[in-house]
Amino acid sequence: MSTTSGSDSNIGIGIGIVGGGPGGLTLARLLTLRGIPATVYERDNGPDARTQGGTLDLHLDTGQRALRAARLDEAFDRHARPEGQDMILLDATGTVHHREYTPDPAPGDAPPPRPEIDRAHLRDLLLGSLPPGTVRWAHTLRTAAPASAPDGGWQLHFTDGSTAHHRILIGADGARSRLRSLLTPAEPRHLGVNTVQGDIPAIDRTHPDLAAAVGRGSYWAIGDDRSVAAQRCSDGRVLVGLSFHGPADWPTTCGIPFDRPAEARAALLELFADWTPTCRALIAACEGELTPRALTALPVGLRWPHRPGLTLLGDAAHLMPPVGSGANAAMRDALELADALAAEPADHERALRAYETEMFARTAEVAAESDRVMTLMHSPAGARGVAAFFNGEDTVVHGEDAAAG
Repeated sequence: MSTTSGSDSNIGIGIGIVGGGPGGLTLARLLTLRGIPATVYERDNGPDARTQGGTLDLHLDTGQRALRAARLDEAFDRHARPEGQDMILLDATGTVHHREYTPDPAPGDAPPPRPEIDRAHLRDLLLGSLPPGTVRWAHTLRTAAPASAPDGGWQLHFTDGSTAHHRILIGADGARSRLRSLLTPAEPRHLGVNTVQGDIPAIDRTHPDLAAAVGRGSYWAIGDDRSVAAQRCSDGRVLVGLSFHGPADWPTTCGIPFDRPAEARAALLELFADWTPTCRALIAACEGELTPRALTALPVGLRWPHRPGLTLLGDAAHLMPPVGSGANAAMRDALELADALAAEPADHERALRAYETEMFARTAEVAAESDRVMTLMHSPAGARGVAAFFNGEDTVVHGEDAAAG
């Protein structure tokens, strides 16, 4: 595993990747396999600096496809949980509108289409596949500008005073990308929904009744203007996510004291006073911090004029509503970009243009579908509408970080 950090300057002139999430790390792995040097700059102080959130469902033609190309499919299979796709969908009264159950795979079965994997396991898998020194920890980007060097490229300046020069710069730095503004003035827009996330550790031991309600996958209750979702992780935790309609400043204006978890839980329980007892019990069982955040997304179909030596992938390029496609799209971006660069070793600009053309078209469709699903999830149709969606189409709404969305 790469765990290098420090304040070296001018540490590489190959490809620089800003951001060590699923997209950035997948790209680094794919480039390494193709013999293309890459350096990842990550603001975290190290691989264990913070928790990695919940789970992702990796789809056959996107996330899993990228891992197969990265020769990590067998490692993925060891951590993947097909049973994590189990789901029960209810309304606020506890009436069940839809169930999904994933049979245990039998020898010779086709690969599961959307198995779950914990974000932490996926990150460890990708980090462990990279040569030492690939990831530069504790490197928070301050600015990037065209370099004055004879071969052009980009000069990076980090908050610790270090610098680096790369001929090609890839922004994989997520929703709040610092590199996006170099290509487009577009900013994420608020979706009219805010979430609060907590977790229940060791639920099978501490709350066996709730563990049975959640099952092997997720429990999802949708009301008129709010919802409760609970999703099992492989370490025995269950993530609990509450969503509320409201303006972007709701987390700071709602009056809930999120800095005092016990009081925040009590206030949240009041907001769900007339909901089914299981939903209220899930909220009451949360331990530790309750974290609010506003949900945002970039405009569907966002494009930008090509700029030499610079492009984006993942949430930096096409932040979508959190309904199961974001990380998958990012990993597919990484595969398409790595393939384009390998196919045009003498013409990087042609490679970047080809990647952007493909990525713009592909992700516009995914973003439009994600936007439609998000609208449905928070429409007056509620649980009935989402159940009808499940029963009428193959696309799965629950997925990566369902408890947060």
